[in-house]
Amino acid sequence: MYTPDTANAPGGAAGGAAGAADAAWKQCRVTLPAPHNWLVLDLTAQQPDVWARSVADEHFTADVPADVPAAWREAFAQDVLWYWVAAARQKSLCAALLTPQDSGVVAFYSVRELNVPPESLRLDVLRAEAERAEGPYFVPQGVTEVELPLGAALRVHRLEPTDPDADSGSVLEGVAHYVLPRAHPTALECRLLWGAVGLGEELGKIADELAASLRLV
Repeated sequence: MYTPDTANAPGGAAGGAAGAADAAWKQCRVTLPAPHNWLVLDLTAQQPDVWARSVADEHFTADVPADVPAAWREAFAQDVLWYWVAAARQKSLCAALLTPQDSGVVAFYSVRELNVPPESLRLDVLRAEAERAEGPYFVPQGVTEVELPLGAALRVHRLEPTDPDADSGSVLEGVAHYVLPRAHPTALECRLLWGAVGLGEELGKIADELAASLRLV
């Protein structure tokens, strides 16, 4: 999975000036485990609604019951479009959905460049920012420092309500890696989010694999 030249990507990079000015890298790439289970979002699509419907048509096989395929396809297309808009709004460099054939969206993965001042490109600063986050969280957030092939990173695990103001609602779980590439003066956020209860351990490992595979070329 990769993003086109950040200078030409829709909306540019989150820290646009850093991505565009650093000619040493043009793309971010991530190796997706079991790639047949992932849908890479085409963030260059000029008509994302049309693109979402086309991938929805391809996503469901002939095994889907004949009396419901239209509804399933439309719901899936709307989900894909929602995530596309979310990725574009946060100016993701690349994004993908974990969505096995004939199923809905299990998880959302994205990579974006953060707008961090040069003097703040340090793990202790990133850790302080993470630990100041207010939540609410169902359990204390897990914050650990890890070393990735790309550089030092902060791994943050959170479990929080989708609507903090509601009396009830869904739970959103996620693992984010905030990476400081040793060869480039920038910071990247690599985040995997999911709402499926009981998949935390498995998807947490996948988030770690994705972060470890991240590279700038």
